[in-house]
Amino acid sequence: MATLSFSPLKPNTLFSSFLFPSKNLSSRPIIYTLPHRNTPPLTFSAAKRPPAASATNSSSSVTVETVSPENDANSTVFVIRARNRTGLLQVITRVFNILGLSVEKATVDFEEDYFVMTFFVTDSRGNKIDDQKSLESINKALIDAIDGDDDAALSVAPPDRGVVVRKPRLDFGERKGQAERMLGLMDVFLKNDPISLQKDILHHVEYTVARSRFSFDDFEAYQALAHSVRDRLIERWHDTLIHFKKEDPKRVYFLSLEFLMGRSLSNIVINLGIRDQFADALSQLGFDFEVLAEQEGDACLGNGGLARLSACQMDSLATLDYPAVGYGLRYQYGLFRQVIVDGFQHEQPDYWLNFGNPWEIERVHITYPVKFYGTVTDEFLNGEKCKVWVPGEMVEAVAYDNPIPGYGTRNTINLRLWAAKPSDQHDMESFNTGDYVDAVVNRQRAESISSILYPDDRSYQGKELRLKQQYFFVSASVQDIFRRFKDTHKKFDEFPEKVALQLNDTHPSLAIAEVMRVLLDEEHLSWHRAWDIICKIFSFTTHTVSPEGLEKIPVDLLGNLLPRHLQIIYDINFNFVEELKKMIGLDYDRLTRMSIVEEGAVKNIRMANLSVICSHTVNGVSRLHSELLRTKLFKDFYDLWPHKFQYKTNGVTQRRWIVVSNPSLCALISKWLGTEAWIRDIDLLIGLRDYATNAELHQEWKMVKKVNKIRLAEYIEAMSGLKVSLDAMFDVQTKRIHEYKRQLLNILGIIHRYDCIKNMDKNDRKNVVPRVCIIGGKAAPGYEIAKKIIKLCHVVAERINNDNDIGDLLKLVFIPDYNVSVAEMVIPGADLSQHLSTAGHEASGTGSMKFLMNGCLLLATADGSTIEMVEEIGQDNMFLFGAKAHEVVALRKKGPTLKVPLQFSRVVRMIRDGHFGFEDYFKSLCDKIEGTSDYFLLGADFMSYLEAQAAADKAFVDEERWTKMSILSAAGSGRFSSDRTIQEYAENTWDIQPCRCPF
Repeated sequence: MATLSFSPLKPNTLFSSFLFPSKNLSSRPIIYTLPHRNTPPLTFSAAKRPPAASATNSSSSVTVETVSPENDANSTVFVIRARNRTGLLQVITRVFNILGLSVEKATVDFEEDYFVMTFFVTDSRGNKIDDQKSLESINKALIDAIDGDDDAALSVAPPDRGVVVRKPRLDFGERKGQAERMLGLMDVFLKNDPISLQKDILHHVEYTVARSRFSFDDFEAYQALAHSVRDRLIERWHDTLIHFKKEDPKRVYFLSLEFLMGRSLSNIVINLGIRDQFADALSQLGFDFEVLAEQEGDACLGNGGLARLSACQMDSLATLDYPAVGYGLRYQYGLFRQVIVDGFQHEQPDYWLNFGNPWEIERVHITYPVKFYGTVTDEFLNGEKCKVWVPGEMVEAVAYDNPIPGYGTRNTINLRLWAAKPSDQHDMESFNTGDYVDAVVNRQRAESISSILYPDDRSYQGKELRLKQQYFFVSASVQDIFRRFKDTHKKFDEFPEKVALQLNDTHPSLAIAEVMRVLLDEEHLSWHRAWDIICKIFSFTTHTVSPEGLEKIPVDLLGNLLPRHLQIIYDINFNFVEELKKMIGLDYDRLTRMSIVEEGAVKNIRMANLSVICSHTVNGVSRLHSELLRTKLFKDFYDLWPHKFQYKTNGVTQRRWIVVSNPSLCALISKWLGTEAWIRDIDLLIGLRDYATNAELHQEWKMVKKVNKIRLAEYIEAMSGLKVSLDAMFDVQTKRIHEYKRQLLNILGIIHRYDCIKNMDKNDRKNVVPRVCIIGGKAAPGYEIAKKIIKLCHVVAERINNDNDIGDLLKLVFIPDYNVSVAEMVIPGADLSQHLSTAGHEASGTGSMKFLMNGCLLLATADGSTIEMVEEIGQDNMFLFGAKAHEVVALRKKGPTLKVPLQFSRVVRMIRDGHFGFEDYFKSLCDKIEGTSDYFLLGADFMSYLEAQAAADKAFVDEERWTKMSILSAAGSGRFSSDRTIQEYAENTWDIQPCRCPF
């Protein structure tokens, strides 16, 4: 970050009586002096000056003129005319400083709504600037810098008006006072030397946290640290938004109902490049950076891979300099906290906002009305009939901005989350009539929309709340997108050239109907023009692998809550079906399958069909997933539009999953590659292959793994009281608990291992490879089978961990409340990671990518992205097992004739007979995996699974081989970076270009 060398402006006491003159403004200039050798006095006057006109930016009414001074032959004079706004002089002075120029003298005049500023400038040697090319470059830089950001001066009127307004103009006296205050508060970029950082931290301790700088604890120190970091983050954020506004590139708007961000502090300081500076400054104050970072709570605004993928993609969008905005919901309560009591999962609210969130900026002036219920009427406008939606309920969406910094760039993009508030108009009416109770109830009803992540949708009320959430965030986001576009564009024919809308699964697919509604009902475009725009701006990524997982909305529910949108969806479907008949004829079975409207006892809207029909691109998230989409899930659509279907294998960001979570490995990789460039260009990791057999690297690699295992072992002991051996293989499976992810297969394998060890003699036990088996994950509150799997894990652990015959040969640990922060500790410490989904059920599997990057070996089925991992690292460097995706259907058809191994029958019988207790409780669990009920093929894959486990044991005892495999795993992980994923989206789907902030 470039910094200026002068201090904030201070008023000269000699002229203090002129700070707020009441008259004769033009004859009494107010002089501010800047107490530094490089800072000239700035003079205010009320004199009028004609506008300059040599360089102009019409969008912001900025003009820059270079003139020859009459009395100063050694200076070049720049006359700048621009609209009055806070921070303007700071921006201009910063540009001069970055260009190495000195301001010898400056004056500021007023002209209606404009400042006319005159700067007497010399080059770094004190000479006049007369080179024409240099002057043109300086003029251009000034205009670029002065242009404002997207949300400058924005406010939204109360919902009854529903229009965007600008701040009122100030009279001359007010403008004069504002200008004086602007100069008085003029500042420079924040510095990052230890003294400056310490001053900032202590300033926030006293004035933000409101604690004495002589007495504050770790959490208060974290709060002060976070606000100090945020100050620096916002500087880059503002620069980026200003640059985007000025360049006006095509932007992608990433719509996702979930963002699993985790902790932000460490990731932000690393991306800003100031982690070491803050660590040094804190150390001198007696604090440890890592200790303070642990004080931050997780932002769990999502569940599982899709939500964490969204967070990784935001990081990559910023790092690769793409102009992007993320949109989601600011849930008051994140994903539930998992509490284990006597081995049973209990859910508690996640009060993640209880202690505030220093990374968000509440934008109270950015508020949009969101409508629900009501009726649709016909009205005539300019002789044409149009639809008017008269809502029955209205709430307001308030923006909360979360800056997302890129690595190795100044670009910092925005994640805008919406919170629901009651309509001010409705509140006022209630209070005016004395109905205070009704006002409170309405507030609670409105705020409930953004309160809970994943409301229980087994009831009608739950389904309605979920639909409200989806439309609420879609409506606010679409209004924001339209407002941003209309600020600088008048013709909607340009809309597809400036806007790309990405649907992250079907949750935001109501955006299609909402954009159509706005274009038809509010902008009054024809259906043909509106439909043409829709088909050019939307792209859709699905993470679903089975028809049962595709989202459907009951027609009655949609029609009640969003009557106009149901009409639009019906119209889209009618037009589509009519066109389809022309192409395929009267094939009613196919027409029925492809229709957006699903007929039946309960009539539904198929949101996936709507998304496929209206999007120009449909993306799978791995090669195998794409094949499933083309041949099964959307086969009818693929046959019709093969050009629509693409795939971009998911990825994760190496900044979070190596640099932040595994700093020791990060340093080691940089040492052996001789550069840190791999943090931004992860393909460079392939260079580790050249050292895969190097004995020195092997020794250092093993030491890094041991340090991480020590940290994980200490966490396990603190969490459970269980001491584990560092010589054991740390065998990890951490995922959402689900039947298809087959944690139950893992537990059955552990029981088999325990049974074998128990029946060995002492001499044979000496050859057993010791294992610490670690399982973590949450079961959905209403998912009883998943909860029984968690209970089974605990009762098996209770038996194994307390069996003296077993000792350190086998331990089983369940990690409660698994989240991003816990993952950052578990993943670096893992030796082996298990990914056991039945082939054909995992769309991609980003968890395996995180383990792979950290040099962890994988034991996995050929599912999701694992097939592509085999191509990158070789089958010899991982442990594959189980049926392939094309074999699964045939195995299921065998049903009762399918033979399962005796080992499988034995371990199931141990559970069924109460060997671990709770015989009745686990009966239904056993019934699920025996005979024809074994839908996920645990029995069919069991022997292959045991063989893969044996192969892992054999490799682990050969330290040289295991370490080489670990190095090659990390070296081949570059393809699975979200940077590659985002670049493919940008080039092949969104058609956007990087827009790098120059400052």
